[in-house]
Amino acid sequence: MSNNNSQSFIQEFFFFLKTFGVIGLAIAFVIGAAASKLVTALVSDIVNPAVGLFLPAGDLQKMSANVTSISGASSQFKYGDLVANIIDFAIIALIVFIAYKFLSKHNLVEDKTKPESK
Repeated sequence: MSNNNSQSFIQEFFFFLKTFGVIGLAIAFVIGAAASKLVTALVSDIVNPAVGLFLPAGDLQKMSANVTSISGASSQFKYGDLVANIIDFAIIALIVFIAYKFLSKHNLVEDKTKPESK
């Protein structure tokens, strides 16, 4: 392979990255994953015990209901963990919404909620 062909391949590769915004997408993914871990830690370490102060179980994730079927088999429904995950999702969705509003206000992203002007 000659140097000219490899140079054009490298140029094509960088053009691909620039055109499709792959670098920005990768950075957003990494930051999003880190923010998700942070919010999950906030919910499990701060919100759950704080809510648990007002619950008989003492912790939101420990809340569950034991149900016995007609045959006598017992099942445990851990609804506290579901509520904790819903809180986690709601906080992450709120952060994404706030970031979107901030970025669209400063024209860094296209605001898809406004009708297109003709």
